[in-house]
Amino acid sequence: MTLTFNSDKYKELLSQYQPKIIRNEADNEKALAMVEKLMSQCDRTPEENELYELLIALIEKFEQEYYAPGTTATPHSILLFLMEQRELQPADLVGVIGSEKRVSEVVNGEGNIGKELALILGSFFHVEPSLFCN
Repeated sequence: MTLTFNSDKYKELLSQYQPKIIRNEADNEKALAMVEKLMSQCDRTPEENELYELLIALIEKFEQEYYAPGTTATPHSILLFLMEQRELQPADLVGVIGSEKRVSEVVNGEGNIGKELALILGSFFHVEPSLFCN
């Protein structure tokens, strides 16, 4: 017997999980948990296989962007990643960078991170300052 893909069942699965672009570690952990659950099932349905493959693609995209800095990462995305990892808000950087306006510009990607600021951020985050240079 050949299993056929059932669009209604797939819609139901999608509505339960609601997959989306993974933008942070919490979303990644949620997707990984769902993948593990699906992996442990012996007789996955075609709809579950489709969801499984979709989740794998989303996880791979996230991990390539966030765990391979230097290949696709920009100084701005590295800053945002480090802030997220340390659960920092822009206001937390005012004492490091300077004024609220300057923090806003840097965090929103509106201003370049020069050599001096790269040194400051490198020291603050305990990373190589070169991560913040173009």
